[in-house]
Amino acid sequence: MNAAMPRGLDPIETASREELRALQLRRLKWSLAHAYDGVPHYKRKFDAAGVHPDDLKGLADLAKFPFTTKQDLRENYPFGMFAVPMEEVVRVHASSGTTGRPTVVGYTKNDISMWSDVMARCIRAAGGRASDIIHNTHGYGLFTGGLGVHYGGERLGATVIPISGGQTERQIQLIVDFRPTVLVGTPSYVLNLADEMEKAGVSPRETSIRICICGAEPWTEAMRNEIQNRYDADAMDLYGLSEVIGPGVAIECIETKDGPVIWEDHFYPEIINPDTGEVLPDGELGELVFTSLTKEALPIVRYRTRDLTRLLPGTARSMRRMAKITGRSDDMLIIRGVNVFPSQIEEQLLKHPRLAPQYQLHVSRQGSMDKLDVLVEVRPEFANRLTPGDKDAIAREVRHHIKSYIGISTGVKVVEPETIERTPVGKARRVIDKRPK
Repeated sequence: MNAAMPRGLDPIETASREELRALQLRRLKWSLAHAYDGVPHYKRKFDAAGVHPDDLKGLADLAKFPFTTKQDLRENYPFGMFAVPMEEVVRVHASSGTTGRPTVVGYTKNDISMWSDVMARCIRAAGGRASDIIHNTHGYGLFTGGLGVHYGGERLGATVIPISGGQTERQIQLIVDFRPTVLVGTPSYVLNLADEMEKAGVSPRETSIRICICGAEPWTEAMRNEIQNRYDADAMDLYGLSEVIGPGVAIECIETKDGPVIWEDHFYPEIINPDTGEVLPDGELGELVFTSLTKEALPIVRYRTRDLTRLLPGTARSMRRMAKITGRSDDMLIIRGVNVFPSQIEEQLLKHPRLAPQYQLHVSRQGSMDKLDVLVEVRPEFANRLTPGDKDAIAREVRHHIKSYIGISTGVKVVEPETIERTPVGKARRVIDKRPK
């Protein structure tokens, strides 16, 4: 435990592991029974696996229960996974559905209150207080990000600017005029916003922003340093996903910045071997799995997030942390037998001081062999100072580092600023896969 524990925390944030485990077991028994009794899909899956909620005698018994996947939610589209009547559901969110049917999630009044509580807890852990003004660039609407952060900010007592995404020129004007102290967005958009500020003659370092809360896409320690240096602010990693609640599942604490703390009183984490489903001990790398402990409308049992990470002991709080996401098991690229994650490439690119954190990976096939090409922009301040020969030299250096650290040969092309497509808001499109399906 951190000796400098901040004041004003929820009592559960400083509870002993024994107290926390007792609470988790009690809530887990309720959640499994609630899912079994209220969701026909779970009753069928539990019965097929030969397990019943009464079989949970200890937390380790959760491993006997079947996993839930995104496909389960899609097959029960739209409301088949809800455990309460629709008259008790006060809000519905859904994914974009870019790879199939959208995944639909619902919330009761109590769910919204709990979500507001954990998101307020997140903002406070990141250093936010009731006196702060939060500039929220997460998208509103069916995406959980905008409203999740919004309700959490209001629950904390802070002032929320619901700017949402896009309209970057207007965003900059409001940052100058309204003087927000907390900026919330995806890390790629936060950096894109800094680029646009500088073009408009506004120094990000001289704005009122003192905290950047970034989530919705994996990002590296190098990108954190980039954000902190550009804004002269602290940057914390916010973690969440719609199927579990939305943003607010976990966040880094400003005291330590050593991996997001999971609010284990509401979301029970496991790490599994993504190939076998075996539960792994804390500290080992694997796929993150969550079971909800208090959700009413959409209880979720052993949901496979596909995010690859480790569970670590608590530091700033007594609850366990998760290491930074190293990639996703379903976003993993297999190139000539080598497992490659975009975050691994990003880490190598950002080691070079002349390269910007804007890149794309182009995957194609030449004959029977996969080919990976990396496009990366040069920083604007070097754009007019580098010759074609300089860019070739940088590309050779980056190729060498990728080969040495990741074990794969790639093509690397250093391009001019703003050559790579930008999204007005949201997640950067990092991978262009041109291989035949």
